[in-house]
Amino acid sequence: MTPNVYDISNFNHLSEVAIKLLTLSDNRIFAFYGEMGVGKTTFIKYCCSHLKVVDPISSPTFSIVNEYITIDNNKVFHFDLYRLNNLEEVEKLGVETYLNSGYYCFIEWPSLMEPFLPKKYHVIKMRNNNAKKELIVL
Repeated sequence: MTPNVYDISNFNHLSEVAIKLLTLSDNRIFAFYGEMGVGKTTFIKYCCSHLKVVDPISSPTFSIVNEYITIDNNKVFHFDLYRLNNLEEVEKLGVETYLNSGYYCFIEWPSLMEPFLPKKYHVIKMRNNNAKKELIVL
């Protein structure tokens, strides 16, 4: 399968790409890879906006996981695993409960969580490519 590459340098493109990403399939688990400052949290904010999240959306760097509620009273989970060091810390979060909930899960820095991820999930890579930012769906 050829990866889809989107230019997300312009904030106007973020909204369009977020809509495309959310309509890829019924799979609601998205793992975001990319260096610090590439825009993972910003992009997830756009996704949450399209899902009609009513809560303020912020980086869960210190809380590790944020739970948001949508206008339809559904949940959205936003993880930032940057500060975690090992599988035991991931397991203590109860990640399997989140991942099996059927709700959207947006995961930043997902490498430690990979053993817990289901067989099928969306792999999203974000990168700075010269003067532009790109989002790649693998």
